[in-house]
Amino acid sequence: MIRLEHILTPARSQVNVPGGSKKRVLEYIAHLIATDQPQIDEDTLFESLVAREKLGSTGFGDGIAIPHCRLIGCTAPISAVLHLETAVDFDAIDGEPVDLLFVLLVPEEATDEHLELLRQIAGIFEQDDVRERLRNAPDSNALYQTVLNAQL
Repeated sequence: MIRLEHILTPARSQVNVPGGSKKRVLEYIAHLIATDQPQIDEDTLFESLVAREKLGSTGFGDGIAIPHCRLIGCTAPISAVLHLETAVDFDAIDGEPVDLLFVLLVPEEATDEHLELLRQIAGIFEQDDVRERLRNAPDSNALYQTVLNAQL
């Protein structure tokens, strides 16, 4: 099983991220990951995230969204976790704005292992106490450690 510490880094764990709109948040994600992973094209990533959102919102309630997509040029899963300064409308199933995002990029030829990773991430964010700790994380390192410590 893939462990989150293999796909998430402190550099891709950020608090006080500007919100604004769903589009702006997806642009921020694409920039953040492309800056950290130069083999990934920022525009391609943004377009892939937008295309996935058009299939159905990745906002699944309780202020959480898990934007994810298959990505050309991605050779292994990559993730990021963000706590937004101000929640944004993400078309979540409960209609609530989103302030916590866990991003998951997987290779184009994603496998069942990647679906299991998505289930694992969703399981972490379903826990009330974990969401509260994430929202109260004072800095990016605390956010990163909270995610790692919450693994099932």
